[in-house]
Amino acid sequence: MTPSGHTNTEPTLQRVRRALRVLVADDEHDTVLTLMELLREDGHEAQGVYSGTDVMAALREFDPDVVLLDIAMPGMSGWDVARKIRQVCGQERPLLIAISGVYKQSADQILGKLAGFNYYLAKPYDPSVLLTLLRDAQ
Repeated sequence: MTPSGHTNTEPTLQRVRRALRVLVADDEHDTVLTLMELLREDGHEAQGVYSGTDVMAALREFDPDVVLLDIAMPGMSGWDVARKIRQVCGQERPLLIAISGVYKQSADQILGKLAGFNYYLAKPYDPSVLLTLLRDAQ
């Protein structure tokens, strides 16, 4: 209330977070479901696919801002998918985050840059790290 007894209706200046559209690609169903739940709880829209070959169709239909991509999927690896995404979509969008259960971080980070990944997360990772990356990406 103001000194005159009226409620102050001026808007406060604060950064408004935009919900991101996040595509989760991993051959482990539990991982996809867990990540989708985490992302939705944080206010994002999430869709999941279970193979590298399904990613390209989901890109066209879902138009994600971010793709979380397992690099060790059968059939079409995450490396191949990332290179294909960059050929089709360019370097700026979507943000590509590699996720992997194989911890060779320095080598994977170098290869990830070559494939067009923006970030690399080794499983198991702290969910707060992922959410921080997404918040910083907005």
